[in-house]
Amino acid sequence: MLFVRSCLFYAGLGVSTLIFSPLSILIFPMPFLWRYRFISGWTSFNLWWLKITCGIAYQVEYPENIPKQTAIVMCKHQSAWETLSLQQIFPPHVFVIKRELLWFPLFGWALATLEPIAIDRAARGRALKQIIQQGTERLHAGRWVIIFPEGTRVASGKRGPYLPGGGLLAEKTGYPVVPVAHNAGAFWPRKRLIKRPGTIRVVIGPVIESRGKTADEIRRQAEDWIEHTMQSLTAHTALS
Repeated sequence: MLFVRSCLFYAGLGVSTLIFSPLSILIFPMPFLWRYRFISGWTSFNLWWLKITCGIAYQVEYPENIPKQTAIVMCKHQSAWETLSLQQIFPPHVFVIKRELLWFPLFGWALATLEPIAIDRAARGRALKQIIQQGTERLHAGRWVIIFPEGTRVASGKRGPYLPGGGLLAEKTGYPVVPVAHNAGAFWPRKRLIKRPGTIRVVIGPVIESRGKTADEIRRQAEDWIEHTMQSLTAHTALS
C-alpha cells in the first residue's frame, strides 16, 4: 500500500506541475509577489495531496522565532519536501539552487520566474560571488534568502560539511540568520519512491545576529544549533 500511495502522490505532483508550470510562465510579466503567490498554490496543493495519499503532515515548532525583518534562512536539506513546505512557513523568498534545475522543460522555466539564485556548483569561487551579489540584491528587495548550507540533500541521520555561502552572505549584508532543523528525511527519504506516514517536525531556531561576526562564526553557530537539534529529532523519530 505504501508503494501505491506513493505512486498516487507522484501522479498528482506530475499533473499539477503540468498545469501550473505553463501558467506560471504566462504570468511572468506580473509583479514578483503575484507570481510567488500563484506558484505557492502549487506547493499548497502538493502538501495537501501528500497528506491525503501518503499520510505525511507537518508541525512547526517555535514559529515565534521567525523575525519580522528580512532574513537569511539556513535549513537542513534531506529531501524535496522542504522545498515545498518552506514556502508555507516563511515570507516570500528565493532559494539558492543549482543552475541545472532551470534547464528542465516547463518546471525549470516556471522556477525561473521566482528569480532564484542559480549557481554553478562546479565553480566554487564563482558560486560564492553569485550568492553574495544576487543574495544582496534579493535581500535589499525585501525577499528572504533560503540556503541549504550543506549544498545538497543529506540522508536522515547523516551530516555533510557546511559550506561558507550563507555565512558570507550574512557577514557582507548584516542580515540575520534563522537556522532550521527538521526530520523530513525519515518520512520522505532522498532518492527513494516510497514514503512513510507520520508528522514531520520543523524546528525554527533563535535568530543569529550577523553584525560584528565573521562569516565563519555565523556558519559555526548555525551549524552547531542545527546539528544539535537534529540529534534530538533523529532520536525522537527512531523511538516513535
